[in-house]
Amino acid sequence: DKAYKPLNWMNAPCRLVDTRRAAGPMGGPALSAGQDRVFTLVGQCGLPAGAAAVSINATVTQPTADGYLTIYPGGTALPIASMLNYRAGQTRANNGIMPLGPSGEVVVHCGQATGTTQFILDVNAYFQ
Repeated sequence: DKAYKPLNWMNAPCRLVDTRRAAGPMGGPALSAGQDRVFTLVGQCGLPAGAAAVSINATVTQPTADGYLTIYPGGTALPIASMLNYRAGQTRANNGIMPLGPSGEVVVHCGQATGTTQFILDVNAYFQ
């Protein structure tokens, strides 16, 4: 018996997080420079409690300064590698496989010197 099940594709990509939406756990406000924000993904978009990792597309838009985003599992230390680098005013995206923290969460670190950026996170599959 394997420690995980194969990739479970979703019927369509699902938008988990969009900070352009009204304030809330999966919405606004925009990410702030130098800050971390935790997003609990399980229980959203049909992700089951047993999900161990997700296939994601992360997008940044409307950044007020040059910067980067680091996305990592909750309960772990901030890694030194970024997932997405951008310049002020750019819209940029990147995809990847992201392990989840023990409660099904990811942490997003906004590496900007000043200002804010909007953040969008879509999921298209998960691992158990």
